[in-house]
Amino acid sequence: MTAREEILAAVRGALRTADRTEAAVPRGYRTAVADVGLFAERVVDYRATLTRCTAAELPDTIRAALGPARKVLVPAGFPVEVGGSPPPATTAELAEFDAVVTTAALGIATTGTIVLDHGPGQGRRALSLVPDVHVCVLREDRIVPGVPEAVAALDPARPQTWISGPSATSDIELTRVEGVHGPRTLHIIVVSGGS
Repeated sequence: MTAREEILAAVRGALRTADRTEAAVPRGYRTAVADVGLFAERVVDYRATLTRCTAAELPDTIRAALGPARKVLVPAGFPVEVGGSPPPATTAELAEFDAVVTTAALGIATTGTIVLDHGPGQGRRALSLVPDVHVCVLREDRIVPGVPEAVAALDPARPQTWISGPSATSDIELTRVEGVHGPRTLHIIVVSGGS
């Protein structure tokens, strides 16, 4: 008997005595309610920053989140005047900017993920990947419970960028390094009462 045959025989023997009753799989996530507190907890777990504010407080909250950023990108359709510049024509010119402010199509509570579908206030994908700081404004009523609800709410014909925390990698000696593949800093502002 070869080693392969021995292994397969052992697997077959183990399967003969295995419990084959069907397991019940909980599906409670399908009826979950969007939980802003859970979303906030997950965002912070990913080493991003989260601030909550009202629509009236939004301009000042954005300025505080931008901190010392000198050159800020503001995509067309951004709902608040915060100063800054429209995006340049070429991706190479994006490297001159310290920060970008965008909106998000929605947020996912169970994963702490924001999704950009590159509509008004979001701009093209490169805007959220090149500057070192990304400040993202998300209306509280755009937070959904989980991934199934997010997929159902998004238009599959639109481009999408799903972001869970600042860019990070642990490729080199398992040491976490942030900002290698995108923004080093992600600051999400959750706005209550619309914006």
